[in-house]
Amino acid sequence: MTTHPNSPAPDAPELFALRSPTGAALVTATVLASLVGFVDAYMVNVALPAIGEDLGASVSELQWVVTGYLITVAALLMLAGSLADHLGRRRMLFVGLGVMLVSSFGCAAAPTVEVLIGARLAQGVGGALVVPSSLALLNGTLRGPDRARGIGIWAGISTIGTTLGPYGGGWLVDHASWRYMFLLNVPLIVAAFVALRRVPEVDSSRRRALSPDVAGGVLAVLGLGGVVFCLTEAPVRGWADSLVLATGIAGVLCLAALLPVERRQSQPMLRTTLFRSRQFDAINATTLLLYGALAAAGYLFVLQCQLHMGYTATQAGAALIPESAVFLVVSPFVGGLVSRVGTRGPMTVGIILVAAGFCWLSAAGPGDGYVSAVLPGAILWGLGIGLTVAPLTAGVLAAVDDADLGEASAINDAVSRVGGVIMIALVPAILGAGGAATLAEPLAQRYQLAMLVMAGLTGLAAAISAVFIPHERAPSVQPVAAAPRVSACAVPEPSVVRRRADPTHRPVFHRSARGKGAAS
Repeated sequence: MTTHPNSPAPDAPELFALRSPTGAALVTATVLASLVGFVDAYMVNVALPAIGEDLGASVSELQWVVTGYLITVAALLMLAGSLADHLGRRRMLFVGLGVMLVSSFGCAAAPTVEVLIGARLAQGVGGALVVPSSLALLNGTLRGPDRARGIGIWAGISTIGTTLGPYGGGWLVDHASWRYMFLLNVPLIVAAFVALRRVPEVDSSRRRALSPDVAGGVLAVLGLGGVVFCLTEAPVRGWADSLVLATGIAGVLCLAALLPVERRQSQPMLRTTLFRSRQFDAINATTLLLYGALAAAGYLFVLQCQLHMGYTATQAGAALIPESAVFLVVSPFVGGLVSRVGTRGPMTVGIILVAAGFCWLSAAGPGDGYVSAVLPGAILWGLGIGLTVAPLTAGVLAAVDDADLGEASAINDAVSRVGGVIMIALVPAILGAGGAATLAEPLAQRYQLAMLVMAGLTGLAAAISAVFIPHERAPSVQPVAAAPRVSACAVPEPSVVRRRADPTHRPVFHRSARGKGAAS
């Protein structure tokens, strides 16, 4: 049989136009799936006071309600990505959404805080499956010329949803119950299931061979879990407590063993060879500090709004919407700036502006007006993040070869999440909560100090950026609005999707369900 010269190769996967019914269903499904991940990750912040009062939860138990989800997502993210590549992205997206659906009902019906924590851990497992599958499915199913526009639509709609999500969750806490907040994503999951029915799976003959890095995954879960347990329980039990010491030491040993174990894997979860690049190391150190500080600052600020500034949960969820708005206005213009002046300058200036925003918000207290105490800090925060995301992404792109972009993306994404979970776990220790029944009194005494600590960590990230990121121009890029991840405030996360050999495809800044600016 003769093949026409312009015909696709017989083994080429079928790709779809954005304007086709399949393309529309694909964008719908991936947008909804991403929103579910964003909602489950951080919207719980606005409900913590209500949960603590209703379930009689201690400070450390409330910490686990927040960090339980974050731990499992961070630890399983890279392993879940490899499973999606082998078993099918659409299939794993279905499974992940199903896990999140069941666990959401578990959260809503939880009779005790222990059950709620268990359901949050299960939500994190689902989130780890959804995060890498949704954007990879979008990028791998659309035709090359339509990918940039599809990702732009995905990012823009996700931005609107994630910005308004904490507001909706806060409204449910104020007018119904915190339990209904966990059901807010149920209609999103059901609609995503319906849309996915019209999205085909990638040809199984093109999937990667399965070589799951079980040892790496186990070490990551045990290591991160042990460290976070130590940091969460130490303020209550004491740093000399035998259980705290044992879990902390075990966690550190597991994380220390991760690198040598990964070096011996034929297909490792963590590509250690990428860390031979000083720029890649510097980018990830900056990411760890910056995104850790962003997550903890958002957490602290929302609690301050509700516990000491007289805000309702609804008002606390809406307080930092201006930060998202400024980010959306600024980010589309930064890609061109990076191509002209390089990555180091905009990134460093942006991170310094974020630190300035934290300093301003650190002074917010009882009786202060929103316009004077909050709005300027929110604007500085949004402006700083808008300047930071694009050059951070460009720095990751420039630090590795094209063949390594996917792995570099997963590592940088995981680093941002690890930073967030560790810094949130450290909040009670920074506040000196000790045996306090709630965070109200420790927050009243040390809120400003804690926010200034976050500003200091952000300043350290700026210093690393200024010293170790090369002063070079990045390739010209076509930016689109990046969808921020929300931690009761918008916190965009950096990420990179593997570029494909497509002459019509140009790099584009976007946001992944890891929440960060990325290039596809």
